[in-house]
Amino acid sequence: MFEDSTFESGGKIKSKAKFWMMVTLPFCLSIITVIILIPLIYPEALPKAMMQTLLVAPPPPPPPPPPPPPAAPVHVVHVQSEMMNNQLVAPTKIPKDIKNVKEQEAPPQSFGVAGMEGLGNGAPGGVIGGLFSGSAPAPKVTKEAPKKVTISQGVAQGLAISRPSPTYPAIAKAARVSGTVVLRATISKSGTIENLTVVEGPPMLRQSALDAVRSWRYRPYLLNGEPVEVDTTVNVIFSLGG
Repeated sequence: MFEDSTFESGGKIKSKAKFWMMVTLPFCLSIITVIILIPLIYPEALPKAMMQTLLVAPPPPPPPPPPPPPAAPVHVVHVQSEMMNNQLVAPTKIPKDIKNVKEQEAPPQSFGVAGMEGLGNGAPGGVIGGLFSGSAPAPKVTKEAPKKVTISQGVAQGLAISRPSPTYPAIAKAARVSGTVVLRATISKSGTIENLTVVEGPPMLRQSALDAVRSWRYRPYLLNGEPVEVDTTVNVIFSLGG
């Protein structure tokens, strides 16, 4: 007996666990199968309250509210005003019948004077003496002459009356300086020189050219029969050979 209770008994201790497992396994399987098949074969066995709770669909949402009714049209009531002592007075009562009032078109305008026909030149709408008529002549428009024009040097030479020669400066002659001084000038309506300026030329000869051209005189330049101011250029030539 002592030998059987030790760990090294050599497998002499035998158990019946395998036998009971093989016996109870088919029994357990049969019970599980029955539990699964009963609801499929007999659905009446299921709890009805739970089935109704699960299968009932939720209620649908409430319908949207109906659109608001259209606004009633506004009727404009035309109330005739009254005049008292040339002043506008509010009406005392509102008429029961509402009528659409259509404005009349304005009468065509006329250029004549009522009651004056036949008193002028025999045309309708005339005035005594024929001062006014149905169609007045268009006024004559005259183009204003320009205040100043520009002419070439050749045209200006043809208008020259007096052109004194400039004095050759002694210092320029001693330095052998020669050349042309270009001036810009305005010839007035009376033919005198105004606004005289130097454009180009030797500095030693400019003052002598200015002094000479200021004393030049021209005939007035006429445009449409009227004298006008003109702008032009003047060339003053200084030559050592005379």
